[in-house]
Amino acid sequence: MTILKIARMGHPVLRRRAEPVPDPSAPEIHRLVLDMIETMEDAPGIGLAAPQVHIPLRLVIFRVPAERLGPGEEGEAQALTALCNPVIEPLGPDTEPGWEGCLSVPGLRGVVERWTHIRYSGLGLDGRRIEREARGMHARVVQHECDHLDGILYPQRMRDLTKLVFESEMRHMVPDARVREDVE
Repeated sequence: MTILKIARMGHPVLRRRAEPVPDPSAPEIHRLVLDMIETMEDAPGIGLAAPQVHIPLRLVIFRVPAERLGPGEEGEAQALTALCNPVIEPLGPDTEPGWEGCLSVPGLRGVVERWTHIRYSGLGLDGRRIEREARGMHARVVQHECDHLDGILYPQRMRDLTKLVFESEMRHMVPDARVREDVE
């Protein structure tokens, strides 16, 4: 396995729509996923999209560790998932703001409004269809990672740029100094 270089905001691969994965079960896709997992863990993050490692394919990996769930938060921890050619459908009009960060936008955090309840589908590495409903952190992570497949970084989703801050200054935005790093 190899730790891959992460593309940073401004790189053209992050601004374009990614191409569909033709065969999720292909050996090169499996190798790419293993390298993405190693890269995500090294960074460290909880999600990574193929365009973030300079591969313009519609492929994301993510997990939701229990320690990243807030007290009383809807949704539950999720094991590592690799998803090819994902599609997201909002299940209702409700949205919620939350702090997000991104491995492609290092050192910054911003408040982003996301749907609170979604259904997503796509193909697993075995070529079988995956379909799940998600709420809370799980829904936020999936939306964040899938945005990368359409050339969208979280600052483009922000409604109020006064809530885009350096991580080192988060203590001024979150009074109790416990910064919940929702998405990376």
